[in-house]
Amino acid sequence: MDRRRFLLAAAAAPFVASRIPDALAAAAPLALVTADTEAHVVAVEIETGRIRARISTRPGPRSIERVGRVAVVAHTDVGAVSLLDGETLAVAHVLDSIEEPRYTAASRDGRHAFVTDSGRTELATIDVVRAEVVGRLKLSLWPRHLSLSPDGRTLWIGLGTASPRFAVVDVSQPERPRLHGTIVPPFPMHDVVFAPGGRRAWVTSGTARTIAVYDTHSGRVLRELPADAAPQHVTFLDGRAFVTSGGSGTLRVYDEASAELLHQGLIPVGSYNVQFAGGVVLTPSLDEGTLCVVDANGHVRSSVRVAPSSHDACLA
Repeated sequence: MDRRRFLLAAAAAPFVASRIPDALAAAAPLALVTADTEAHVVAVEIETGRIRARISTRPGPRSIERVGRVAVVAHTDVGAVSLLDGETLAVAHVLDSIEEPRYTAASRDGRHAFVTDSGRTELATIDVVRAEVVGRLKLSLWPRHLSLSPDGRTLWIGLGTASPRFAVVDVSQPERPRLHGTIVPPFPMHDVVFAPGGRRAWVTSGTARTIAVYDTHSGRVLRELPADAAPQHVTFLDGRAFVTSGGSGTLRVYDEASAELLHQGLIPVGSYNVQFAGGVVLTPSLDEGTLCVVDANGHVRSSVRVAPSSHDACLA
């Protein structure tokens, strides 16, 4: 039996979501980490690295993103999206109307989740309060990584793992996303992230050892920077850009304004996705199954193995 058929069969079976008592969830900041080769999300105490709970989900949880008081989990292989309740950290709803959910961006109102669907080549808008898809936009190629501008009005969406262009989408009305246009990067791109001020966006490569810094108003490249093995991923914290290379097992830290390289260090191989949470940076490893907690200077504060493979993480 192939992997997809196995996962689809498992998805049809009933599942039980474990409940975390409110006092436990509130005791200390928790990271939620997807165990993507299994069927659960791991709750990890950020300060100590202690595993507090394993939350049962549909098979193959991959990306996870906090939207308001809900954590949105994408199960790409089985075509499901789980919504974890922020108070109980149990699965409250499962949506089966997105064919291949990839990644999520949270709206500024805390109610809408923008999810890329590479199966239908669409952007889907989920109302996490009503637990239903309320908007769709057809896109070209296969949408994956995406980033929302700080004003909450514009999404930049990569159209593949090494995309020849990325989409610019108006989401000022979340239920009616509109394609504004596309931009051709200087290399096949992978990840895109708006910097906190909204005037710049960092775009990484799916094939080359380089990243590009864009002026978001003109859509032009301001500068290109050297990087380690592609694909790279980016997040921002305290005026700094953190760029991971899972293939090289490295983390580079840049000054966000000047793009000066401030620090370069080692992280577990396979640490691709990266996200800021609770004043630190989180990066899980597909190869090692670890969750690394990194401080604002780029130094690894802790590393704990949470699963055979861990794809993504967010703040609980």
